[in-house]
This record gives sequence, structure tokens and C-alpha cells, in this order.
Amino acid sequence: QVQLVESGGGLVQAGGSLRLSCAASGRSVSSYAMGWFRQAPGKEREFVAAISWSGGSLNYADFAKGRFTISRDRAKNTVYLQMNSLRPEDTAVYYCAADVTCRLRVGVRTSQYDFWGQGTQVTVSS
Repeated sequence: QVQLVESGGGLVQAGGSLRLSCAASGRSVSSYAMGWFRQAPGKEREFVAAISWSGGSLNYADFAKGRFTISRDRAKNTVYLQMNSLRPEDTAVYYCAADVTCRLRVGVRTSQYDFWGQGTQVTVSS
């Protein structure tokens, strides 16, 4: 089993920045691909960004390109999401997830991920 705990969310003004962290325990995730998703009220969970096990492959949703950066510290068993130039429409609960099936995949579908955190709230005020 893998336990994932997100942190770093909060309230920020439009144009501001936040850095989300996803700390893993129970099993090392250093050999797994990892992803970030988000879910706004009344909407489906959507893909934000993903990183392969080595960090050599990255994938971003169009809205995240140029503003968000996913990274990982394999020694710390932690994945990060740096979010800059935040907009009110970025308001959502952000989840990290682990893909234990294919470490090279930077999947965009929730079904491709096996373990999920509880999420951290990000609220961007206008």
C-alpha cells in the first residue's frame, strides 16, 4: 500500500503562487509515475500534470503549460507542483496520485492511477 498526503494548499490572490507537496509513505514511490489532478465543485476530476519515475518525461494539461511545474525528489519520496500566475478558475481540490503499473507513463486519465491522496484545497481570489 501507498499512502499519499498532499500539503501546501491555501488561499491566494490571483497572480500569486503556491507550491503543493505530495509525500508518500508505506512504500517508496521513487519507481512510480506520479500525477496531479484537480476537482472543482460540481466538476469532474481533471488532469493537471504527470511525471515519469525518473522525471525524464513530463506531461501537462493545456491550462497548466507555462504556469505549473511538476517535479519530484526521489530521495525524499515526494512530488511537487509549483503553481504560478494563479487564476480564480484554478480553485479546486488538488490530488496527487501514483501509477504503479507503468513507470514510464505520464497518464492523463484517473483510471491509470492506483493510489490517491485526500487532496488539498487551493482557493484563488480575484
